[in-house]
Amino acid sequence: MKLVRLLPTLILGLGLSGCGLIYKVDVQQGNLLDKRLVEQLKPGMSKRQVSLALGTPSVTSPFEQSRWDYVSSIKRRGKKMESRTLTLTFQGDSLAKIEGDYFPEDSAQLIKDAKKYRVEFPDEKRPEEKKKNSGS
Repeated sequence: MKLVRLLPTLILGLGLSGCGLIYKVDVQQGNLLDKRLVEQLKPGMSKRQVSLALGTPSVTSPFEQSRWDYVSSIKRRGKKMESRTLTLTFQGDSLAKIEGDYFPEDSAQLIKDAKKYRVEFPDEKRPEEKKKNSGS
């Protein structure tokens, strides 16, 4: 008898999930590039200076070591996925060319949004908990 009641509920739930009525989070993947740091890139910078400023590129090819690609994509609820690529080309160890695009207007907001979804592990202590435990 319970199965007869449960079956329509399951079918209704599956049907509604396909209609997009269930909440979907915005998904950002790839490199979040800070506009201020990208604007500081200048031809002649070393690979080390660039990696310290922007972090590790999303895509590096073992066959084409003179090109670094910083790829980022975002899928917002109800919209198509947007993708951007910032391509840096090197001659030897020096930055030669900067091409492409990134999400300059959204980077601060994307970083803020990404932090609110950060997973906290039980063994990590938050600053408030450290103060409580130390008796301050």
